Amino acid sequence: MTNNYDHLIHIRDHSEVALYELIPDVVWIFDLDKHGWWWGNSASLKFWGLNTLEDLMNKDLSGDTQGAKDRTAQTFELAAKSGLTIDPWTTYPNGKPKTLYMRHRAVLVGPDKHKAIIAFINEEVNIGDIPENLLLVEAMRYTSVVVTSFSFAGDPIVENPASTEAYKHLSRQNTSEGQSFFTSRFASLVEGQKILAQAIEEKGGQWTCDVKTSAGPRKHSLDVRMTRHPLTGEFLLLMSEYDVSALHTALEAEKVAQDKLRRLAHYDAVTGIPSLHYLLEKEGELIAKAKQDNHLLSILYLDLDGFKQVNDNHGHEAGNQVLTSIAERLHSQTKDVGQIVRVGGDEFVIWLDRLDDRDEVLKLANIILNVVLEPVMISDTNKTVQVSTSLGIAHYPEHGEDMKSLIQTADSTMYRVKKQGKCDVQVAI
Repeated sequence: MTNNYDHLIHIRDHSEVALYELIPDVVWIFDLDKHGWWWGNSASLKFWGLNTLEDLMNKDLSGDTQGAKDRTAQTFELAAKSGLTIDPWTTYPNGKPKTLYMRHRAVLVGPDKHKAIIAFINEEVNIGDIPENLLLVEAMRYTSVVVTSFSFAGDPIVENPASTEAYKHLSRQNTSEGQSFFTSRFASLVEGQKILAQAIEEKGGQWTCDVKTSAGPRKHSLDVRMTRHPLTGEFLLLMSEYDVSALHTALEAEKVAQDKLRRLAHYDAVTGIPSLHYLLEKEGELIAKAKQDNHLLSILYLDLDGFKQVNDNHGHEAGNQVLTSIAERLHSQTKDVGQIVRVGGDEFVIWLDRLDDRDEVLKLANIILNVVLEPVMISDTNKTVQVSTSLGIAHYPEHGEDMKSLIQTADSTMYRVKKQGKCDVQVAI
């Protein structure tokens, strides 16, 4: 999008700025399109240690860095939008650094309407020549970290080029909807208003938020500190923003991967029901509940009868269909009173922690026997197969005081059923 600068004053030639010679402060006009001075008053020539206007206009700036050019462009854009900028600049008259607060207005100059800024400097207002101060100003100017200082109303006071670039699409003026330059950067206006109020009340803070940058939605980590305006003493908020989008994307990817691994560890790939590992991780919770409430905890161990023949006669895919169908039936019968898990092969375990009557447990076990006996349709052949189950029951605490003991006891009881003819239920002795 091309910016429209029709609202800016057009200074056609030097005669239109002659009255600036009467001002004792330093005033110059800098032409961005040619990156050089277009005009300066006598005070500006003295500032630079030059004799004539031609010397100023011909001053060699070939050594300027791209960062310095970007800073000048930033100042022009801000001044074009807001009318006036006031911020610290480091200049080098006679090769010696001098940092001052400078005011800039954006204008157009010459017959070709070059973009330009008028700089107004009062040398009385000088940050100083302390090297540490100069380095801090330069660091803020050229860092890629987004740095902005705000009034308590959310208006920008000073922003570095990284901030201007990140939010060049946003207005620096407050709107009737209650949006300020501070709050308008947030994906959620309500969140921005909340953070602004909290930062003022708590004198700073740290947040990670979704923001709307000129490059699109990003995730930024915000570090807000309370500071003071060095000239007026007004309390301000100084906010540094760090783009952590890549980190959050990586963390989300890791979480998805961990969830996938957790599911692989806790859920059976064939039937989709939890695995024995899931039950063992629930052991502490189940045992503690049974102890605390004197609550019945029962373990049912099931082994399908005739499942090997299904695999041998119809193939492993048919076997997987049988396992899945049986798992769905068992889940339907137990979902309100417990949980089914697959141990492996054609074996399942059911824990029941919401039935407090042993006769009710036995009654449910017999229902399960009949449910398993129902034929299973094999989708590829449209044929049905039938299996049965042998089932052993163990109760906490009489048959074991931990999950491993209860499962082993229920397993042994199930094998006793197998030896005695299969398709039956027995409770551990």
